[in-house]
Amino acid sequence: MGTLCFALLLTLASCEEALVEDPKFMVAENFFNTAAEVESVVNSIYVPLRNTNYTVYETTLEVQADYAYGRGSWAPLHEHQGLNDANINRVAGLWNAFYLSIRNANLVISNAPKGNAISEADINKYVGEAKFMRALNYFQLVRNWAGVPLRTEDNMTEIDLKKSTPEEVYALIVADLKDAEQNLPDQPAQSGRPSRWAAKTMLADVYLHLGRYAEARDKAEEVIKSNKFSLVPVQSAEDYQYKVFGPEVVTTPEEIFSFKYTRQVNQGNYMLWITNHPSTKLFNFGGAYVVYGLTSEPFYKNWDKNDLRNALWENVNIGLGPNTLISSKFVDPNAISTQGAGNDDPVYGYNDVLLIYAEAAARVANGPTPEALEALNQVHRRAYGKNPLAPSAVDFNMTDYTPATFIDLIIQERAYEFLYLGKRWLDLKRIGKVKEAVRAVKGIEVADKHLLWPIPVSELNFNKALNPATDQNPGY
Repeated sequence: MGTLCFALLLTLASCEEALVEDPKFMVAENFFNTAAEVESVVNSIYVPLRNTNYTVYETTLEVQADYAYGRGSWAPLHEHQGLNDANINRVAGLWNAFYLSIRNANLVISNAPKGNAISEADINKYVGEAKFMRALNYFQLVRNWAGVPLRTEDNMTEIDLKKSTPEEVYALIVADLKDAEQNLPDQPAQSGRPSRWAAKTMLADVYLHLGRYAEARDKAEEVIKSNKFSLVPVQSAEDYQYKVFGPEVVTTPEEIFSFKYTRQVNQGNYMLWITNHPSTKLFNFGGAYVVYGLTSEPFYKNWDKNDLRNALWENVNIGLGPNTLISSKFVDPNAISTQGAGNDDPVYGYNDVLLIYAEAAARVANGPTPEALEALNQVHRRAYGKNPLAPSAVDFNMTDYTPATFIDLIIQERAYEFLYLGKRWLDLKRIGKVKEAVRAVKGIEVADKHLLWPIPVSELNFNKALNPATDQNPGY
């Protein structure tokens, strides 16, 4: 990414020490008085996620997907029988990161309205941003742990807090996003901050996960009809690497919300180190290649090789045989360290909106509609190097699909489009097809306990309102 976001990154880094080591400093009454002071605490909400945690989170989800495997300490994730100690500790770190980010959001929500030298407009904007980020964190927590303690600005000083139901967690997520939708700016001051369109997009995603399909369709349609976003046209796999996900990209017409990174030490995207292999020379610090796929399995074998996204998997022998596939989606030959690549991490883009709309509209209509088909075809055309907005020879035809097979088609398109972004596993859980999909590709029966992650022992020891015997997720 370019210099536009560098000031934000510097502020994020400068806030980390104060927030993590001395949070009382940020709560002091004399700190939340100006817009600049409030903004510095808003920036701190991102720190626990940007670091390496959101990348580790996406990787953990990817290894569990039907098309992926993990190497080394990540291998137990693809075995689907539950987590070993290494991965229990890994997901415990993610739990802590999400809750630290939530705590920092709660500080803003609670204290910003008390400032004596900040405008009402700035208060609403920053509280809206904090609620967007709080919703983002709880959305990850509820999908991976189900019921969790619901820490808000009203109870953030309480240590002992019972587990809320998933329904209660989702209710807060929806309420936060509706507030963010009303108060976030139409166009954020800096790339990397959420806008009202980011709130609408995440709200559409949340509604999709809740099975509230008409609301998901309508919210996605608002984003589509705004005419503010479009897919970046591509002609090659390299265009995906450099025009969509590239290290020099500041923003694109399809970006809605991304975590921003830059070529600065410990300010870069860690995913490149996780996914790359030294032999490809696509990342000049080698890579740990801890996530891989196989050319011999149906997911890859059935994938049309004319689809440009298919070429974002490199066939590399990493010592596991000649059929190994390594992702080349994120590349930066000029990165400055293992955590110094310039590529941003897309959380939501216009491709999300189109595919959410296509699925939600089809579910409401109990079959494909012309509008749902067009939304799906825009993503599909782009993947073949076609103009996303012009009919083409690669278009899907409505008459070829039943209601069920059209939904399957969309879910498959999501798998291709969001490879290595951590969305496939959550999609399979959402539609109730984890066991079927993993069995079909890997021949593995997924243990029930593997559908959720364990609540960390540290939380159970710290929070006396939780009973380890009854509040821990099944199987742990």
